[in-house]
Amino acid sequence: MNALEQLKTMTVVVADTGDLDAIRTYQPQDCTTNPSLILKAASLPGYAQALREAQDMDDVEAAIDMLTIRIGTELTKIVPGYVSTEVDARLSFDTDAMVAKARHLIELYRQAGVGRERILIKLATTWEGVEAARVLEAEGIHCNMTLVFGTVQAVAAAQAGAFLISPFVGRITDWYKKSTGTKDYAVDEDPGVQSVREIYRHFKSHGYPTVVMGASFRSAAQVKALAGCDRLTVSPQLLGELAADEGTLERVLTPVAATESEASITEAEFRWALSSDPMANEKLAEGIAGFHADTEKLRTLLRQVVAASA
Repeated sequence: MNALEQLKTMTVVVADTGDLDAIRTYQPQDCTTNPSLILKAASLPGYAQALREAQDMDDVEAAIDMLTIRIGTELTKIVPGYVSTEVDARLSFDTDAMVAKARHLIELYRQAGVGRERILIKLATTWEGVEAARVLEAEGIHCNMTLVFGTVQAVAAAQAGAFLISPFVGRITDWYKKSTGTKDYAVDEDPGVQSVREIYRHFKSHGYPTVVMGASFRSAAQVKALAGCDRLTVSPQLLGELAADEGTLERVLTPVAATESEASITEAEFRWALSSDPMANEKLAEGIAGFHADTEKLRTLLRQVVAASA
């Protein structure tokens, strides 16, 4: 078996793309999208009809929702598992607004014939996002907590009952390279890899059922260094590299019996820990801003399509 096939025997592989052809090629279990990927997907031939339908809508926000749901619906026809759909990054500090948007997206999926059991709602892992996940999970709407850069975010999300968290390997590594002037890290010393390993072991030793899904990879070596993690979401480029790798892939992460417990994290503890971690604080803010910027680009694209058809 090649490295990708070996990885699939120990980890659920998720495609970090909305590209239908790439998903058909690599046959992942799940796929995940975000505003950046929706923006890219909107220009692909497979979504031309959805983009044409968007031009007939007067409300740009409704058009974005429609396009997002159309892309997500197509993805559910290809992968057998979950499709992640992200809530507008502008709502990341408003619990009620995130909950309302998530319910709206789930209703749109229902109208499109897709049940909530196929969808993960992606929320930024702010304190407000954690509280939104607590509400939504109680309603049977599963959540993917994104932009996780530190253990306090991960644990708070798990304690809220979130279905899944997404620690961002590559972005953590990027920050440390820039901060320390380090050109490259040996994979076992890679700060992003170490972060996910720490979270995984913490979750297993404390008995948290929340799924750990490493994300934002910069190399196939980072992916292989987390073999055995619950899930890994990987770009088509790196999936291709893994598929071409005929070497032996060793399992790195293995579940352990739960032996520890810990008190619930309070809002004050969460905010203090996050503000005390320059990397996590900076990358969370940067990630929210980046997703918002790509959503704005999508708004502009749809306005241009509408104007051109007028």
